[in-house]
Amino acid sequence: MRLFNRRAVAFAAIVLSLPLHVTAQDTYPSKPIRMVVAFAPGGSADINARAVGQQLGKELNTTIVVDNKGGAGGNLGAVEVKRAPADGYTVFYATSAVVLAPALYARPGFNPYEDFTPVSLTATIPLVLVSNPKVPARNLKDFIAWGKSRGGAANFGSSGSGALLHLAGALFLKETGWEATHIAYKGSAPAITDLLGGSTDFMFLPINEALQHIKGGGLQALAITSEKRSPLLPDVPTLREATGKTSMDMGAWQGVMVPKGAPAEVVAKLSKALKEALADPGLRERLTAQGSVMLGGTQKDYVDYMKAEGDRWTRVIQATGAKAD
Repeated sequence: MRLFNRRAVAFAAIVLSLPLHVTAQDTYPSKPIRMVVAFAPGGSADINARAVGQQLGKELNTTIVVDNKGGAGGNLGAVEVKRAPADGYTVFYATSAVVLAPALYARPGFNPYEDFTPVSLTATIPLVLVSNPKVPARNLKDFIAWGKSRGGAANFGSSGSGALLHLAGALFLKETGWEATHIAYKGSAPAITDLLGGSTDFMFLPINEALQHIKGGGLQALAITSEKRSPLLPDVPTLREATGKTSMDMGAWQGVMVPKGAPAEVVAKLSKALKEALADPGLRERLTAQGSVMLGGTQKDYVDYMKAEGDRWTRVIQATGAKAD
């Protein structure tokens, strides 16, 4: 009799627990969601993450709290998300840095293809090749000629060794056949400060970070890395247009991921909400006004995009000898 009672009680407990589990899934999210950005506040990833997070929060009827975890070229933020509970309450506003890491670091601390579940791409930001006005060249052809005449004495800044802005500069020099010294900074903000002050000659910057300085006359725009000219800088040629090469088409792309193992229902809700957020006219206008190109797409699109970019930048890193700190 006692055995029967124990079994009955156990069975009842299981039955009673089922609706609670289903309810918990159905009511996701029931608290604020943390969105980890692997770079400092004020950069291109942070700017877009806050805009996307705000609209995504509206779609999910919750608050998205942006948490900046910069360091190690984006690796610290990625590891932070990898180690977080896979419950949908920590999401990763990932950037192109996640696929650069395996080629740059012996132990980045994560595998971009195995430790996360992609939700959707969000946007890509074209890069602009800018120089300080002291450089005596007003177009790309003259700039390349000037650089070659310097015999390796020119220099360029970046947001850090191994960062996309460093690799963009290394690729540009390789493709146009000259040398310049790379100067790595801890973030794009100090790199921009020195470029404005004339301590460095040129660098690549995401258009949403460069635009105000170009418009204000502090920096000179020589070319943009998008396939087509940007409506924000209609007089600035693309690199493919100015050089005839398509190998320098590139952008600082971004997307949303969650830790591997997140419930399928949660991923589906995030995917649906993110699709609706990216379709919102207000968000689209806000991002495109800063130069972003909207992406979106399916999980498979995201995975395919990551793999193509990973292969591409691995080849660039090997060909240019670019290294991380």
